[in-house]
Amino acid sequence: EVQLVESGGGLVQAGGSLRLSCAASGFTFDGDTIGWFRQAPGEEREGVSCISRADGSTYYADSVKGRFTISSDNAKNTVYLQMNSLKPEDAAIYYCAAGRKSTWYLPYGYKYLENWGQGTLVAVCS
Repeated sequence: EVQLVESGGGLVQAGGSLRLSCAASGFTFDGDTIGWFRQAPGEEREGVSCISRADGSTYYADSVKGRFTISSDNAKNTVYLQMNSLKPEDAAIYYCAAGRKSTWYLPYGYKYLENWGQGTLVAVCS
């Protein structure tokens, strides 16, 4: 059984930082793409960032480029999302997911993913 467990969300002031973690188990970690989506109230779920375990390539949504950094620790089967210079518009529930890389940037790509974590809340106050 595939399990993705997120942690690290919380409340932060604008300009602050948070680091999210996603611990993965139950499937072959190597070769999979793992990353983060987010969903704000009333909005569609959007791909934020992902990393390919096969070649280490990464994807970032334009809205987070230069502020967020994704990394993976293979020994721990864990993926991290370092979020700096947080803005109020970054506030959302962040979900860890695993699947094909294209699902992060194709419109409604999230609908093709089956493996999700429970989500962790990120709140940013101005």
